[in-house]
Amino acid sequence: MTHSLETLRKRIGRLPVLGPMAKQLYRAIVPNRFSSSEYWEQRYARGGNSGAGSYGRLAQFKAETINKFVEGRGVRTIIEFGSGDGAQLELARYPTYTGVDVSASAIELCKTKFKDDPSKQFLLASTGDASKARAELAMSLDVIYHLVEDTAYDAYMNCLVAAAEKYICIYSSNIVKLAPADHVRHRVFTEWIAANAPTWKLIKKVNNPFPEDSGNPDHTSWADFYFYERLQS
Repeated sequence: MTHSLETLRKRIGRLPVLGPMAKQLYRAIVPNRFSSSEYWEQRYARGGNSGAGSYGRLAQFKAETINKFVEGRGVRTIIEFGSGDGAQLELARYPTYTGVDVSASAIELCKTKFKDDPSKQFLLASTGDASKARAELAMSLDVIYHLVEDTAYDAYMNCLVAAAEKYICIYSSNIVKLAPADHVRHRVFTEWIAANAPTWKLIKKVNNPFPEDSGNPDHTSWADFYFYERLQS
């Protein structure tokens, strides 16, 4: 694997592409040594937030879509992998919620923010309680394209599927394309589900009413909603 990556580096280096474009091309197809978990822990520890997608009209769209699904399907328990700073959660109407995150700082932030709400609990992803947690609906919102490492991506997807009893909700990009930053790597996650979780069927896709616009990145998104249901055995 190391030899093949080195060969790819040399080939990319010979391409007639200069500056940022060459870096983006390389990042889109070659995993680097970036640590997703370290990035998010440092970001939250320094007072950063979950990103523009958890605020404003994007957050409102996400809340309306998920709340409608939860109510319409009579979902009582929800688990989210990548609960972040809890900004999105403030717009949610969930009967019972478990938030899981790789960042200890984010978990403590949410525990403080929702300390008076007994319907919510927050678990660090590396703990045994998180690995055993289950819910009718398992959610992933704006997370998959932040999983730069293949090992982190596979582990995350396996946890998401394992925790879901009836439904899975994913809000993400679903295409391989150039990444705009070190903490972004776009993937076709539907192929992973088809290959690794064949008992799950896509039952609904909700397109984003604010599709990606490079001139307005904070109020548009490359993510859409994908809802899956477990097939009856």
